[in-house]
Amino acid sequence: MLRQFVLRILELIAVLLLVSFGVFALLSLVPGDPAVAVLGEGRPPEEYAALRDQMGLNDPLFTRYFDWLGGVLRGDLGDSLVPPIMPVWDRLLDAIPVSFQLAGTALVLALVISIPLAMWSAYNEGGRIDRVIGAATFGLLSLPSFLVGLVLIAVLVNSLGWFPRTGWVRPSESLSGNISHLLLPALTIALMELAMYTRILRNDLVTTLHEDYILAARAKGMPPLRIMFSDALRPSSFSLVTVIGISLGRMIGSTVIVEYLFSLPGMGRLIIESASTGNYPMVQGAVLLIAIIYVLSNALIDLSYGYLDPRTRRARA
Repeated sequence: MLRQFVLRILELIAVLLLVSFGVFALLSLVPGDPAVAVLGEGRPPEEYAALRDQMGLNDPLFTRYFDWLGGVLRGDLGDSLVPPIMPVWDRLLDAIPVSFQLAGTALVLALVISIPLAMWSAYNEGGRIDRVIGAATFGLLSLPSFLVGLVLIAVLVNSLGWFPRTGWVRPSESLSGNISHLLLPALTIALMELAMYTRILRNDLVTTLHEDYILAARAKGMPPLRIMFSDALRPSSFSLVTVIGISLGRMIGSTVIVEYLFSLPGMGRLIIESASTGNYPMVQGAVLLIAIIYVLSNALIDLSYGYLDPRTRRARA
């Protein structure tokens, strides 16, 4: 077990190094001059050349990468290149809670809705309810998140006026205001995820409900709801948990679009604005942080397999 743990840690470190270097290399190919982003246009060429030399932009790619990586290991992600000039880490600390709350709320909404739908659909296998739920989830899977967001804005905001269009209120300022600004963008992300979760869990539940021990429980007269929750749900959740870990990356990608669509001051909007203004240290720090969150989340998902299916614990032993 110790060997597996060490190998897993080394694997996560390798993934983070590859992601960070890939982002660093790609940003070096983006057209534009960071010196112009710092000083603005219209300065003498000598000032731009001096600033490039001061920032190390004339050094080889690997030299610049390892200099940046050394700063990261010391907890220094660098400083913003464009106003407001501030440490990258301080700016990320302002944006992280917004993205965390958005993605977390979307995940909770997706699970709260998808689990009952999947159980209802599996219990009525082949019936009208099963077909309706299957058609609805298939339709949701075919819609991109930005289109879902535009439709929700047109209906729930412009027509019905139930939610505010843009803006953000922190929970410390007003809990009700925070919920009203959070719910619609979270629902935009959750709709696609709940469709996938419902279909995957429904298929696994159908298979589990045909197992011998489930048939024996039914023969004993156990209530269907108890059978679903106590006997069928846990062994059927293995694929769902795996998909949740994989979909975290897609959810993070969705927050980039949704945050910009709803003008939320989160990581996604920060990345878009920083990339458009040439604020490369901010982009590098934000992407590295997202990669860390993603690999740690998937590591936790792997650890949860032993609880859901004891056979995995025996296999690892």
